[in-house]
Amino acid sequence: MLNTKQIKKDFPIFKNKPNLVYLDSTATALKPQSVIDKTIEYYSQYCANVTRGLYDISQKATSEFEETREVVAKFINAPSNSEIIFTRSTTEALNLLAYSLGRQLITSGDEVVTSIMEHHSNFVPWQQLAFEKKAKFNIIDITDEGHLIELDNVVTKKTKILSLTYVSNVLGTINPIKEIIKAARIINPKIVIIIDAAQAVPHIPVDVQDLGADFLAFSSHKMLGPTGVGVLWGKRKLLDNLHPFNYGGEMIEEVYIERSTFKLPPHKFEAGTPDIAGVIAFKEAIKYLSQIGMKKVQEHEISMTKYTLKRLNQEFGGEIKVLGPKNASDKDGVITFTLNKIHAHDIAEILNNHYICIRAGHHCAIPLHFRLQLKATSRASFYIYNDEDDVEKLIEGLKKVKKILS
Repeated sequence: MLNTKQIKKDFPIFKNKPNLVYLDSTATALKPQSVIDKTIEYYSQYCANVTRGLYDISQKATSEFEETREVVAKFINAPSNSEIIFTRSTTEALNLLAYSLGRQLITSGDEVVTSIMEHHSNFVPWQQLAFEKKAKFNIIDITDEGHLIELDNVVTKKTKILSLTYVSNVLGTINPIKEIIKAARIINPKIVIIIDAAQAVPHIPVDVQDLGADFLAFSSHKMLGPTGVGVLWGKRKLLDNLHPFNYGGEMIEEVYIERSTFKLPPHKFEAGTPDIAGVIAFKEAIKYLSQIGMKKVQEHEISMTKYTLKRLNQEFGGEIKVLGPKNASDKDGVITFTLNKIHAHDIAEILNNHYICIRAGHHCAIPLHFRLQLKATSRASFYIYNDEDDVEKLIEGLKKVKKILS
């Protein structure tokens, strides 16, 4: 396991709140001092707009901004920096594709496919696209243990878009995306494949060239970086053919009364002033994770998951039901559970009284909860700053929940 005591020293929130047990990194990760410092550096030393100024501080801001694009490309092994588009979030990246790709590609009678385990951000945009275009909206189901079923009978030769999560934010399931992509392309070689990697890129090694997808989206804030910054990676030949998502400053090449022309990717999709400080600070988050190594991050989370599953079973047995794969190696650091018939919100409220932060509700995955016949669940999620002491505090907190509400 990682040296979490040393890692915690890099995160000022633990100095300010020494009793904090933060188990909600799937929602958003905490920020190390280096990320915070870089944000302050921009605002205090070279606060200017990017690409639009010939003066020194604008040039410095632009250089720092574009350096992040290079760092991101290297981190996911993208072939070119020009394939990295900055958005506000994974959500915006997926909506960009639903509008720019989907409305250009999908017509009546076509099929759009996603899965029942998706976050709303990778479910509703495709649902609405299908409704608008009178296309079929097909859903891949899951097994009782939270694995996707075979693509047969769901993905067909009429399927034009397949958009799937790499890692479920509820079940923790790490989907075999590379194998799924190969299987989908056998069924339909022309299918466009999109991956929601919001829960993958922060936790496991991701190589876009090895995966074979056409597009992949993720967020800064789930991987130690600032909020308000997302990334869309796409194959350059596909990006070249997409219409812009937003129109305005920076993405323009020329404007005349009778026509306008647009810049090449990535700037074609980056209209307006971005979150400059956030993008610049994002590179520090990637550097921090790179220094640890993503294989070590994944190994740490597997170890945490194994330990937690063992301890929950020891202390609560059949009273607690953990969703998703039983094998910890098939999950990232997500433990979503129900405890007796106690409502998830009551569990979260009592844990909060003991400085323990978990998530409660449907986790932006209502269709999945309907599939599981559950209204709400509790979710504890781990990251590089969590250790077995945090798990033991969670266990003690859940014992208090039982004592009060059972």
